[in-house]
Amino acid sequence: MSTTHGSTNVHDRAQHALTDDFLRQAVHFTTDRLRNKKQAVTGEFGNWEAWRERGQQIRQHTIANLDYYLDQFTRNLEAHGAHVHFAATADEAIHAVREIATAQNAKRVVKSKSMVTEEIHLNHHLEEMGMHVVETDLGEYIIQLAGETPSHIIIPAIHKNREQIRDLFEAAGGERLTTETRDLAAFARRTLRQAYLAADIGITGCNFGIAETGSIALFTNEGNADLVMNMPKTHIVFMGMERILPTMADLEVFAHLLPKSATGQNVITYMSVITGPRRQHETDGARDMHVIILDNGRSRQLGDPDFQAVLHCIRCGACLNVCPVYRQIGGHAYGSVYPGPIGAVLSPLLNNGEQYQDLPYASSLCGACYEACPVKIPLHDMLVRERQRFVASGRVKPTEKAAFQAFRQLFGKAGRYQTTIRIARRLQFPIAHDGYIRAKIGPLAGWTMSRDFPVLPKRTFRELWPELTRKGNGRG
Repeated sequence: MSTTHGSTNVHDRAQHALTDDFLRQAVHFTTDRLRNKKQAVTGEFGNWEAWRERGQQIRQHTIANLDYYLDQFTRNLEAHGAHVHFAATADEAIHAVREIATAQNAKRVVKSKSMVTEEIHLNHHLEEMGMHVVETDLGEYIIQLAGETPSHIIIPAIHKNREQIRDLFEAAGGERLTTETRDLAAFARRTLRQAYLAADIGITGCNFGIAETGSIALFTNEGNADLVMNMPKTHIVFMGMERILPTMADLEVFAHLLPKSATGQNVITYMSVITGPRRQHETDGARDMHVIILDNGRSRQLGDPDFQAVLHCIRCGACLNVCPVYRQIGGHAYGSVYPGPIGAVLSPLLNNGEQYQDLPYASSLCGACYEACPVKIPLHDMLVRERQRFVASGRVKPTEKAAFQAFRQLFGKAGRYQTTIRIARRLQFPIAHDGYIRAKIGPLAGWTMSRDFPVLPKRTFRELWPELTRKGNGRG
């Protein structure tokens, strides 16, 4: 269930979000804290730009040779006893899970945080199969109880306060709780431990697949992924096809880039690397391991000079923490599993432009996302290119098209421009006060509701230039 309040476009959802003072305060507080921690830890670490450059180089090389590394990864996985499933679409991925669950006669599933499973709405499909599903990441568990989608890539329950969390836990567990962190965490711990013990299948995401070894690397701060992939007898890994690194040496680079960019941590609390199911001489681990590698629109970006670099993303969420739009409206206003600048680019691409056409316009194009990205993805350029493609394909409102045609006519010739300015200068007086236009009229309303709109000056710079030139030459 998505928290979009029935709205079908980002503008309406954003307007609703802007009326939620708690949401805005919570998002501001958390993104400020994450951003400041990142700045502090990367400053102490030193040579951060060199690490970004190295990360970009690794991702560029990997995506440019993705077929080779996927083949190597698959062969090494299978050599270690894992089963690999390639899914071209979300439906194929769901079908693969259904077959695995049926073969295992599975009824209970525990999951570790995974954006890919959110992307294909896996929980909904599992529940339709009659399975009991429990999210074990604390933030994901909270929003699962609330029936919502994540509002941040890294901190999915960023929009919930302690009172709301307590109420959700009390409704789920039937016991009275305080709002103290230790009490809420203790309740979650008790509940989730029982889920681990009862589960038939554990499902995790994949931060990185290591091609040279066939290993899966998972980064967590709660250790829940270790329990999810070791306690149930069957472990299913969901992995976007782009989440490959060539070697273990490359993993070292991203063991620095990811936690520092995501949460401002010097090192991640748990970095778990698993290579295949349990061996005969081992005492723990799943006996059966399946890796589902998902395309779902990703391969369309390969070879595209405008958008191939979007596949470099490591899902750190750093771009969300600096985005002036996300920081005002939060994640649910985007209406997609992937919010913020990366979501505004990725969501339309994964859906072939059929959905989320308005998201590329939910940006100031300030470039803060590029400066924050640990692998230097030019998201601001991609947002412009997506807008260009939508316009070129005719996906533009008639009123917007007419407005830009009028703009071209008025500003295409110097004489028309000067005449327009003189007329506008006279027409502005009824709505101008103290040097600003504050009236919320027509298309002006979107600007004047939250920003200053200074009146046109009595004389333009071009009109002032002859006088300024004379003064500069001492002839004034």
